[in-house]
Amino acid sequence: MKGWTGRLLRINLSTGKHWVQDLDPSILINYVGGRGLAVKLLWDELPRGIDPLSPLNKLIIAAGPLTGYPGPNTGKLVIAAKSPLTGGYGDGNIGSWASVHLRKAGFDAMIIEGASSRPVYIYVENEGVEVKPADDLWGLDTFTTEDKLRSIYGSNVGMLIIGPAGENLVRFATVVAQKGRSGGRPGMGAVMGSKRVKAIVIRGTKPLPQPADQALSKIGVEADLAAKAKQNYGFWLRQGTTATVEWAQEASVLPTLNYREGQFDYYDKIGGVMVEKSNVTTRSCPNCVMPCGHVVKDLEDQLSELDYENIAMLGSNIGVGDLQEVAYLNRLADMMGLDTISLGSTLGWAMEATERGLIKDGLEWGDYRRAAEVTLDIAHQRTELGRLLGLGVRGASSRIGGGSEGFAMHVKGLEVSAYDCHAAPGMALAFATSPIGAHHKDAWVISWEVQTNRFAYSRDKVLKVIELQNIRGGWFEVMVGCRLPWVEIGLELDWYWRMYKAATGLDLDLEGVANRVYTLIRAYWIREYGGWLRDYDTPPARWFKDPLSKGPLKGSRLNYDAYQQMLTWYYEARGWDERGVPRRSTLRRLGLEYVEGDLSKVIDLRD
Repeated sequence: MKGWTGRLLRINLSTGKHWVQDLDPSILINYVGGRGLAVKLLWDELPRGIDPLSPLNKLIIAAGPLTGYPGPNTGKLVIAAKSPLTGGYGDGNIGSWASVHLRKAGFDAMIIEGASSRPVYIYVENEGVEVKPADDLWGLDTFTTEDKLRSIYGSNVGMLIIGPAGENLVRFATVVAQKGRSGGRPGMGAVMGSKRVKAIVIRGTKPLPQPADQALSKIGVEADLAAKAKQNYGFWLRQGTTATVEWAQEASVLPTLNYREGQFDYYDKIGGVMVEKSNVTTRSCPNCVMPCGHVVKDLEDQLSELDYENIAMLGSNIGVGDLQEVAYLNRLADMMGLDTISLGSTLGWAMEATERGLIKDGLEWGDYRRAAEVTLDIAHQRTELGRLLGLGVRGASSRIGGGSEGFAMHVKGLEVSAYDCHAAPGMALAFATSPIGAHHKDAWVISWEVQTNRFAYSRDKVLKVIELQNIRGGWFEVMVGCRLPWVEIGLELDWYWRMYKAATGLDLDLEGVANRVYTLIRAYWIREYGGWLRDYDTPPARWFKDPLSKGPLKGSRLNYDAYQQMLTWYYEARGWDERGVPRRSTLRRLGLEYVEGDLSKVIDLRD
């Protein structure tokens, strides 16, 4: 095999053993890496129905065949496990030098299984593995932990770290790298914490795998230059994704007051223009050609790395209209190891529940100081409120009831990313059918939708969602890379196909790989849920029942019946039946016959 190392490292914390395994070349060809490799390993190795926070769960860290080579934004990896937030398949990608060092250590993936009896951190140097005591690190924030580990290992390593939120098993705890890179929204930090692993430090000193074509480096450098020559490149460097605040306001999709509205009165105080004025520096992942982390100083004069999602969710969605206040909340989240999207959604839900009298001594809209207190409470699980909100909006709303389920903004337990969909049925479908729950990365269709017929419920719109899912979730999440050069400045996808061919010697069957991965992930959910209902693929009730009350789209809301027709078309295009269950013929066409046995135990499979 070319491009891949063809090996994975397995570490069992219960037994204290580690060993290297060869990967079946057919698995790499059919699933590529990253998300594809992760879901294949989880399907094969996890028994149905395990507790995600038990030693039986496995944390998968997976790179791809382009990881580390020169080229646009090739410094990412995927972290995956059974999700403690959703109960289904969970993953997230994260930019970190750990991705490059993993490959230089000689591995495409790492599996951490079992659990330690005491806090530890893992140090990997090539094939050497040391599991070291981490009692002195346990309880520290991610920034302090990184500083302490760098004082030991220096700068030429990659690190993956959890904060107090992961240690305390908060359901939306993430894994953090480089003081602002965060990944694993569905609770990957909690899975790492359940194994009592504070950090993973990786140093690889070997050459990257031999590519099939020595022209790979040349192609990658040319792709970088092509990206820098794009017309929008200079504006991107100034504002990055934060410019989306102004765009979302104009399009009436900026989440405001727990997704009640799509416009925020103080958007200009937290948007891209304000970020550009306040910008101190930018941060990026390894091999990045277009840094997306815009760093500003917060209320305590500390550095906070911002992008659109955390500005919208910790700003407009909770009524905070000051950039320094948003930056402060964002920094706390990164230090605690909390997902900023889920945090902003959970705080917004709690503010509305307080307003409705369902939570006593809760939070008021726009009160960033109280939001900061509750953020720390969630991470440390100190009070009843912190423990309630640490469950996420689905778990919290099911606990307190009182109609709060109706304004809990999630799909399958994962809180919705920062786009209101009262008047965006295509984006609502993208959220509802995302393979990890309501996440924007798989199909950010909303920009295309707003520019076309945003109010249409059409088959063409469904096919556009699938097209973008296949590229974003079926390519960028398996190879593993960043979609921003393509999405934001228009770098042609052909550069990636050429790089894949040069690395592996293979032509990419994008539709085959993407459909195989999406269908296997769907099979995983069905196995874990013990069946499937269309309700699981339906967006939050608020978008159907509570129309926008302000702005140019006042009165807009989703049409339930029309949405269900779109969902039917989606299932048909994926080769799934009207319930959302893959057909036997689809499983066989995609080489997934091996899932039929397990699936048929929980649901009737149709031809």
